[in-house]
Amino acid sequence: MRIHIATDHAGLEFSTQLQHHLAEQGHFVIDHGPIEYDPVDDYPAFCIRAAQAVVRDQEAGVEALGVVFGGSGNGEQIAANKVPGIRAALVWSIATAELAREHNDANVIAIGARQHTFDQVAEFIDRFVATPFSNEERHVRRIAQIAAFENDGTLEPDPRATAGGPDVLAATDSSFDPEAG
Repeated sequence: MRIHIATDHAGLEFSTQLQHHLAEQGHFVIDHGPIEYDPVDDYPAFCIRAAQAVVRDQEAGVEALGVVFGGSGNGEQIAANKVPGIRAALVWSIATAELAREHNDANVIAIGARQHTFDQVAEFIDRFVATPFSNEERHVRRIAQIAAFENDGTLEPDPRATAGGPDVLAATDSSFDPEAG
């Protein structure tokens, strides 16, 4: 598998270790991050380039995934998700790594390098790479809805927009509980 990685200064040490770890497992790793430590570098361009490479590879039929990381993983996930065709998920546990692939067919994960040990990060990535998408109809349907919005702004109909539907914002009924979910 081809794995595109990117980081900023916060994850540079992890990046080097991960490249060796993934290469030892037989993966072809492409680094889109910085080439030297700079404490004020910026992650967006690194992460966007890695995400673009994942999309290019996948469109060309190359099996590829991406890993972006920084201090928290939040900004890195946001940057990667700006690339059309990317489904980047913030991973902080084995379960979120598995679910990112099984339910969301995530093709990039974001991890906070300052939030985890190297061994934890390696385990999250290994599980993410090894977990296949479930192809369950409900997950395929939801991913298609996200792609439709990304492509042309299409959304499923709003059930509150139907004529005669309840207006919960105007309701004076004290039984309305916004926390009920």
